[in-house]
Amino acid sequence: MKRAGTDGSGFGAATLDGVRRGVGTAPRRWLIAVTLLVGVLAAMGLTAAVPPDELTFAALAEPVQALMSVAVPFLGTLLAHDLRRQPGTVRLGPTVLAATLLAAAVGLIGVVACAAALTLAPDGVAPGAWRHAGTIVAGSVLVQVVAQLVGIGLGLLLGSFVVAALASIVLPLGLYGLLGAADSLRPARAWLTPYATLQNLLSGETDAVHWAQWVVVLLIWGFGLIAVGAARLRRRPATAAVPAPSSVSWESRH
Repeated sequence: MKRAGTDGSGFGAATLDGVRRGVGTAPRRWLIAVTLLVGVLAAMGLTAAVPPDELTFAALAEPVQALMSVAVPFLGTLLAHDLRRQPGTVRLGPTVLAATLLAAAVGLIGVVACAAALTLAPDGVAPGAWRHAGTIVAGSVLVQVVAQLVGIGLGLLLGSFVVAALASIVLPLGLYGLLGAADSLRPARAWLTPYATLQNLLSGETDAVHWAQWVVVLLIWGFGLIAVGAARLRRRPATAAVPAPSSVSWESRH
């Protein structure tokens, strides 16, 4: 008899198991809670700091979602390490889908925090404050999905949680800074870096080119990293199925 979650018919059950694993330990629950708290506090703080004539949904969404996206990849890295520890039991596809659902939930909660803060702004808001709200909501979800997939890809590639978590910050932002060093390279940011697509999607002024740029970034930083990481994982000898203690020690100590 095939175990649920190891064949195609068990994809939904395996995805649900992935969601449970995403919130199944104290470090993972704390990570999600802190990420959401950062978003709520940022929305409240910006409402008080931004002048009323500049206070819009877009003005809140971009910095709030950017801050939350810093920690979102960490959860993806932890889920990827489940694959490294249990390659015969935990499946890549359901894990990626579960991580995507969790990232989407984080993005939507960030949207709710921004909407609540804007609605309750004590000194009023700018004219047209809710302009392009639908596009910004969609962009918020997609931004967090890319961030999560980056974490999964780096988690598959790198055995250490700490190294993968740092890489999820340093590599995308480092490339963004590098491409900004010369005027001739700056246009490539929007096609090659997650932060540039975040700015475009959450500005509200999103056009077909911006959506195409997000797709390219998704293919490179999301599915590209995951494909390379999965290939590397498949090439590991059977005796390497369980990683060295250093790759799991962070979560086991908390």
